[in-house]
Amino acid sequence: MTFIPIDIEKWERKEHYQYYINIVKAKYTITTEIDITTLLQKIKEKKLRFYPVFLYIIMHCINKNQAFRMGYNEQGQLGYWDICHPSYTIFHEDDKTFSDIWSEYHPSFSIFYETVQKDMKTYKDVKGIKTKPRTAQNFCPISCVPWLSFTSLSYDTFTENKMLLPIIAFGKYHSHHSKTTLPFSIFVNHAVADGYHTCKLIQQIQDMADTPNWLET
Repeated sequence: MTFIPIDIEKWERKEHYQYYINIVKAKYTITTEIDITTLLQKIKEKKLRFYPVFLYIIMHCINKNQAFRMGYNEQGQLGYWDICHPSYTIFHEDDKTFSDIWSEYHPSFSIFYETVQKDMKTYKDVKGIKTKPRTAQNFCPISCVPWLSFTSLSYDTFTENKMLLPIIAFGKYHSHHSKTTLPFSIFVNHAVADGYHTCKLIQQIQDMADTPNWLET
């Protein structure tokens, strides 16, 4: 993991960043649907689990976009990580609570998939909010709501924080008009990413779902 500081005086987003960090302090959520018709067919053919597969898609696209790897170092300097890992939720069926664990991202799908499978098995019965220890900050929060195919999702907090990474959630997939789609929501800090950046990320996720040849990597 490497943190790359940004020279804000030379940064093309200087004015946008300062405006949305200091004045408007805006964050926004976009909810859309991802067509997973082709992806789901390939997953079933290969007898894979959907959750680790979709985590890979999300993180592969996150790691292609600097805007969604932003943060601060220990000295409070703005910058971005060269790589981010998924911090994702697992559900405990016995007491209906969840835990947040993480897995190391790898560009190879097969390696990433096995890593997630191993981590989920290791921590499936460990209770608590954060159950796998971590020290760094380069983790993208991802959660799944498999009980509901929602049309909108919003977040609310009562205190300010310096989190610049996005928060992602997706829900129950459903079939309609010969297609299968799932709701996908992303919560973004406007200081580092505009509508253009978020729409680009969503399109990249859709492209990967449409052409899942990367399942062979």
